[in-house]
Amino acid sequence: MAPSPAEGRPGEPTDQLSTAFLERLKSEPLGEMTVLDAGTGSGRVALALAPLCRAVVGVDRDARAIDEARRSAAAARLSNVRFVVGDIEVEEYAPFKPDLVVAYLCMSDAIAERAGRALRPGQVFAFVALHNDQWKETGRPSRFAYGETGVRRLLKKTGFTVEHLEVEREVKAFASVEEGLAAAIGLQERWKQDGRWFRYVKFLEDGGRTLTRAQLVVKARKA
Repeated sequence: MAPSPAEGRPGEPTDQLSTAFLERLKSEPLGEMTVLDAGTGSGRVALALAPLCRAVVGVDRDARAIDEARRSAAAARLSNVRFVVGDIEVEEYAPFKPDLVVAYLCMSDAIAERAGRALRPGQVFAFVALHNDQWKETGRPSRFAYGETGVRRLLKKTGFTVEHLEVEREVKAFASVEEGLAAAIGLQERWKQDGRWFRYVKFLEDGGRTLTRAQLVVKARKA
């Protein structure tokens, strides 16, 4: 199962999309393309791309998030974007006839496999995924995370050639245990459930004073 778009973010989710991700997409002739936003959530990426594209389809299994995305599209008077309730790890993408598939912090092997089957040679699959260093201070990599070697292996297996791969990393440093705890307070309940919170507290008590956010930005082309 892929993570939701908000997976792994402390506190309130940021509205800022990866600049590197957007710039790599803008180098494509978006005005001629139908873009599939896999795991669109409330439509943040789809709504950002819609003014640049011929058409955008956002798909997510969360019906409430899709309703929110539809309201946002209507408020912005965007007529070339539509949102569909569907399971992006089960359903095939070919019926949407995408020229480009994107996935933003909602990435899995199943998504890459379906993108590989739907796209034609020369077309692009671009995504942002959690990196293995995400929250490394907890001692437990996210099950949704990828490393550089693993993601290259997956893309080769699914028929893609990597054109761009970079790690965006932000390491926050703290002067005290209290500062470190405050920085992760938005994740406390989730981390208590999976055991990470106690590992993170121990990391801070043992003298650790950092919290790492890390994500992979990838653009790959169908071979």
